[in-house]
Amino acid sequence: MATTFTVALSKLIKEFNLEPIYLPEDPENIMISCPDVNRPGLHLSGYFKYFEPTRIQITGNMEYSYLENLDEELRRERINLLFERKIPALIMTNGLDMFPDMIEAAEKNGVPLLRTKDQTSSFMSALISFLNVELGPRITRHGVLVEVYGEGILILGESGVGKSETAMELIKRGHRLIADDAVEIRRVSNRTLVGSSPQNIRHFMELRGIGIINARRLFGMGAVKLTERIDMVIKMEPWDPDKIYDRTGMEVEHANILDIDIPQYTIPVKPGRNLAVIMEVAAMNNRQKKMGYNAAAELLHSLGLTDQVPDQVADNVRNWDLY
Repeated sequence: MATTFTVALSKLIKEFNLEPIYLPEDPENIMISCPDVNRPGLHLSGYFKYFEPTRIQITGNMEYSYLENLDEELRRERINLLFERKIPALIMTNGLDMFPDMIEAAEKNGVPLLRTKDQTSSFMSALISFLNVELGPRITRHGVLVEVYGEGILILGESGVGKSETAMELIKRGHRLIADDAVEIRRVSNRTLVGSSPQNIRHFMELRGIGIINARRLFGMGAVKLTERIDMVIKMEPWDPDKIYDRTGMEVEHANILDIDIPQYTIPVKPGRNLAVIMEVAAMNNRQKKMGYNAAAELLHSLGLTDQVPDQVADNVRNWDLY
C-alpha cells in the first residue's frame, strides 16, 4: 500500500511568506497531502465534474474579475459551492482583497484563507515545486551522497568498503557532502531524484578507527550542502579477480530507484586505487555524455568500428569536434 506524505500548512506559510486571512485552527495541525494545485475558474461557473477537493485552490486576477462581475447573490452561491467541497486552503494572489462572501464561507466550512503579493503564475510554479519535494515518494538507502563538479553522486556498497573515506577525500579536494550513511531519496518529477540527509544526522560522518566527525565544523559551510539531484550511482565493491569489469564504458548500467533509471557504474576497490580521483573523472565523463560526447564511441569511430557504436551515440558524431 502506497504511503501518503503530508506537509503542515504552517510550513507553506513560512516558506512563501503568506498572509493568513482566516485559519480554522493552528496551521501546524492542518496537513496538505496533494502535490497538485488548481485554479477554480471553471468551478466558479458551477461546473464541478472531475473536481479534486484535496488540491489547494489558487485565485488570481481572472477569477477575481469573474466573481466581481457576478451579482451578489450568485457570487455567494458560487463561492459556497466551492468551499462546501472542504478544500484544504484557498490562496489569493496579487495581494487582492478577499470577498466578504469568501471569509463567510471559509468560517462556515473551516477552510483556511491565505493571501500573497506574488503573481499567480510564478507563485503556482514555486508552490508546485515545493509540494513535489515535500510530498513526493521517497525511500532511504544506505550510502553516501556527494556533489562532485556539480554532479550528484550516490555511492553505494557494503559496510566497510570505504564509502565514507572516499567522501572525506572528495571533501578535502573541494567537493561537497550531502549525506553519509543514510540518504533520503525523493522523486520530485518523472525524471528527477533529489537526495538529502535525515536532519538528526546531517553533516555527521563515521570514520572507522576515528569515530564520528562533523564535516561542516571541520571543513566549513562550503563543504556541505542540504540537497542535491542524483545524476549517477557508483557502486563500490571489493575487487574480484574472476569478474570482468567494463573497460570501455560503451554500455552503461542503470539503477532503478523509485521507477527512475539512473546511470550506474561499478568501481572495484583494492589497495593502490585512488577512488576520489576516479569519482572526479566519472563525474566529468558523465557530464560529457549528457552533453552528447562519448569517448569510447569516438575511439571506435576513429578505428573504423562504427558498427559497434549504438545508434543513439552515433547520431552525435558530427558534434564531437566541438569538444
